[in-house]
Amino acid sequence: MCFPKILTSFLGPVVWLACGALLPGHATAQGSLGNAPVLASSAVSDSAILDMREAARRGDKARMAALLPATRGHALEPWAAYWEMKARLEEVSLPEVQALLAQYPGTYQEDRLRNDWLLLAGKRRDWAGFAAEWPRFRMRDDREVRCYAAALELAQGRALAPDAVADVRRDWFAQRDLDDGCLLAAGLLHQAGQLPFSDLWKKARLAMEANRPSLARAAVNLDAPDAAAAVAQIQTSAIKYLTGRAAVGTRKGQELIVLALVKLATQDLDQALTQMESKWSVQLTPEERNWVWGVIGRQSALKLQDNAVQIFARVTRDADLNDETLGWKARAAMRQGQWRTVKSAIEAMEPQAREEPTWVYWRARSLMALARSDVDRELPRQLLESIAGVQGFYEKLAQEELGRLTSVPAPPPALTQAEKTAARNHPGLNRALLAISIGLRSEGVREWNYTTNLHTPGGMPERELQAAADLACQHQLWDRCINTSERTRSFLDYGQRFPMPFRDAVVNQSRSIGLDPAYVYGLIRQESRFIIAARSGVGASGLMQVMPATARWTARKIGMTGFTPDQIYQQDTNILLGTNYLKLALDDFQSSLPMAAAAYNAGPGRPRVWRAPGGLNPTLEGALWAENIPFSETRDYVKKVLSNTVDYAAILTGRPQSLKARLGTVGPLPTGAVDLSTELDRPSN
Repeated sequence: MCFPKILTSFLGPVVWLACGALLPGHATAQGSLGNAPVLASSAVSDSAILDMREAARRGDKARMAALLPATRGHALEPWAAYWEMKARLEEVSLPEVQALLAQYPGTYQEDRLRNDWLLLAGKRRDWAGFAAEWPRFRMRDDREVRCYAAALELAQGRALAPDAVADVRRDWFAQRDLDDGCLLAAGLLHQAGQLPFSDLWKKARLAMEANRPSLARAAVNLDAPDAAAAVAQIQTSAIKYLTGRAAVGTRKGQELIVLALVKLATQDLDQALTQMESKWSVQLTPEERNWVWGVIGRQSALKLQDNAVQIFARVTRDADLNDETLGWKARAAMRQGQWRTVKSAIEAMEPQAREEPTWVYWRARSLMALARSDVDRELPRQLLESIAGVQGFYEKLAQEELGRLTSVPAPPPALTQAEKTAARNHPGLNRALLAISIGLRSEGVREWNYTTNLHTPGGMPERELQAAADLACQHQLWDRCINTSERTRSFLDYGQRFPMPFRDAVVNQSRSIGLDPAYVYGLIRQESRFIIAARSGVGASGLMQVMPATARWTARKIGMTGFTPDQIYQQDTNILLGTNYLKLALDDFQSSLPMAAAAYNAGPGRPRVWRAPGGLNPTLEGALWAENIPFSETRDYVKKVLSNTVDYAAILTGRPQSLKARLGTVGPLPTGAVDLSTELDRPSN
């Protein structure tokens, strides 16, 4: 029997039905959610679910088992059942797992438990158990599970098709932390002759450069198990390893020398240069030599050193470098105005990297710089047209190169009432909304993302995404609203992608201290997606992600009395402190929007070092400066904040906007100017 219940949290009045996890006929064993009405719930208290989650966090199996009956009938019952089963997954049989999967068909929890089981089955080499559930796994978003699926084929004596080999190679090379599945698949591929030893050592080189010694050792072990001690010695002291050897005569010996030179380059560039020039360059193969020079060049480029281009010039074949290294070769050449080198580095990249908007844009710029006739200018114009638009940083810049500014695109056709109702009644979206409303934000976000992106291959159709985003906006879940809307490609709904909550507070406060509200909105959108309670791993809090020390310093600076740390979470106080700190950074960096954004993200000391990287002209256009920021997170942050700023400016003013104008130029501190930005360092002291 079903009992109606009214939930009146921030969701507003929503009717839930109390009769079980899913209503009969509205979800099938094949995982279809269909057009099911709102998911079931009952008079079961939310506290039962919250207590269950706390027990799950503690790993208290007994407490979870005791609590589980109390969660029956709640709309979030699938979560409770998932937590309880996951805690004892290693103790249960496949039939027990499958019974629970059948109880919640089509849900996120069903497929996530399947994911957990597949990982366990792969780790145990239980290929029968793995094969039983792999075909039903919908998300396919777990790299290690994909690798186990390839290992299953290889373990059963079947060769992988070339595209499957490429997938394993990609997943293995993307590994940042050692996992069993991809290591197993790579080893089996190597044994089957489908992954050459050179790939194993390349993986080791990449891991060594990234300071991930366990990955490096594991990769080497697939080809040369007896080299473990040498890899450990290299990790401990690369220079000692190199100086203790006079020559090498074997393939393995040379590869170990390359690993040592790679490690040394990350620790001491000058020593790495000396070792290469005085001893090792002549003993390496051309490919090995090019790789080492590429690593040294990349490390020099990351330090924004003028000699990076000269080091890269020692590479005799760009195809021997990976895409990341080629990217830094291109960046170093940009700073020096060496457009021919920029062009050749980008054109040596793999097609997937070369087709990223970043490198399409800079390839076009290099071709334009080298053009001598209208015929020469045709290809770069075509390249710019291929990415030109309003959806991102380089898309906007490409558009400006073609003479067009950024305007707000026409809105898509309005959602119908039927489309809105379908989203409002969607079980997965409702479970996500309810989870977030009772404080289970992480669980709610995961369920929302699964429902919109992963439940069906390719995710929801675009109109359904728009309706889901609209539902999130209505409930002021701005992060889900933005992220969901960003998945549409055939149309852009700027009202969803660039919402302006707290408009009076943001606009009035920004204008009162001389800040462009569009810049503030662009930064908040990137910092917190308008989540008031957002908190980063390092303690930055609130809408503008203000650090406690920064908040105290800024409060003193603006004469705010009685400030306490808990005020960071108050909307108006967070905006007050965040905007004032941003204004101080902007003033101290001579009104440079990209430098102030970089200071907000990485601290003021770093952009102070990055502001004049040298080269033929120490003053760089803003886009070129931003692309040469050594920290990938800050580089991405600055570009997104500035791109957001242009979009918000177009919305607020109703006029076309220029990204280039906001980027400006970045160069040394003007002669005679006082470097006020040093005072911004004080909050961290």
